[in-house]
Amino acid sequence: MTDAIDILLVEPNPGDTRLFTEQFREAKIMNTIHTVTDGESALDFVNQRGEYADVPRPNIILLDPKLPGISGLDVLSTLNNEPALSDIPVLVLTSSDSGEAIVKSHGLDADTYIRKPVEPEDFVSFVQSVEEFWLAIVQRHQSNE
Repeated sequence: MTDAIDILLVEPNPGDTRLFTEQFREAKIMNTIHTVTDGESALDFVNQRGEYADVPRPNIILLDPKLPGISGLDVLSTLNNEPALSDIPVLVLTSSDSGEAIVKSHGLDADTYIRKPVEPEDFVSFVQSVEEFWLAIVQRHQSNE
């Protein structure tokens, strides 16, 4: 089994954050979930600046594109344009089928797009989707070594 993965959840809704955190805690994969609520904090976290100086670099980022302040689209753009950060897989959380098109219309692309769960029971399959995505990355990385 792989080492524990550090997941950065960038989510402005406290209720959704709580549901995400609970479901990841119950997931089969070893993970540590870190949460921030806005784009500025997300960028500080990945750059290990300020109050996030001692945090681990995330292995995977779950990014809501609709954030207060610096938008999720700006965060994604910064990550894509920063060589030291561009290899962190980003899953953009969309609320509808148009969410992916909106991100792409800004000339941006994420590693994958995943529909944000609406009902609490949907969070279980959401976590499984993230787990499958992560395991695919690990397997691809190991086969490249």
